[in-house]
Amino acid sequence: MTELRYLPDADDVTDFEATVVDATEESIVLDETYFYPEGGGQPADHGTIEWGVGSAPVVDVRKDHGEIHHEIDEVEGVLPDEGDPVTGHVDENRRQAHRRMHTAQHVLSRVVLEEYDATTAGNQIHAEFSRIDFEPADFDDEDLELIEQRTNDVIERDLAVTKDERPREIVEENVAEGRSNLDLLPDHVEELRVVEIGGFDMCPCGGTHVDRTGEIGRIEITNRLSKGADVERIEFELREESTAPRTVGGACQ
Repeated sequence: MTELRYLPDADDVTDFEATVVDATEESIVLDETYFYPEGGGQPADHGTIEWGVGSAPVVDVRKDHGEIHHEIDEVEGVLPDEGDPVTGHVDENRRQAHRRMHTAQHVLSRVVLEEYDATTAGNQIHAEFSRIDFEPADFDDEDLELIEQRTNDVIERDLAVTKDERPREIVEENVAEGRSNLDLLPDHVEELRVVEIGGFDMCPCGGTHVDRTGEIGRIEITNRLSKGADVERIEFELREESTAPRTVGGACQ
């Protein structure tokens, strides 16, 4: 089993040391990692792994029965042996782009749930743009303007984003209807990693997120597509990161 060190709240760490469990020309397995494996609509981290006599770029990261495989390309030097120490470097720019996008997705999803009672049917995060599918939904241009404005209003409040593990029963009691798919999780899962945005939203999520909404910047909705009966897709991008002063302490009131 590979320990996911970025959980629950260390998703700002991009440099770390670990020990090799297995290494081939295709992938390296470590005892622990800060690399995010693809999942939950969020792409995998990229970066590099270095060791005493070599290095390799990490071009994909995937989970396989509890092991995290760092898929590599163009190994320089000799592959490391089991037990060798290595240093991992997560691509900081890519990680931060995904953190901003994923938190923005949470805010936008909650705005749409509150305004239109439409749930998030699916989403895909990218560094340059992202998309969310909502149902039931039938948005017009005025709806999109409202959604964009309300989302940016929440972002500009610079709310604290907390990430921690909570008992499943507590999450089930407090998460808003339409903001989770807890019924899809196996019954044996008793602890859930939860992302809470300053009293505005709470959602079980294993992805990477910023620490305050002010880091997101501004959302700009760029497209709307019909994806079938009662399903609408919103595509959005992020503009410059906010330069507003950080709020000290807890969530804004």
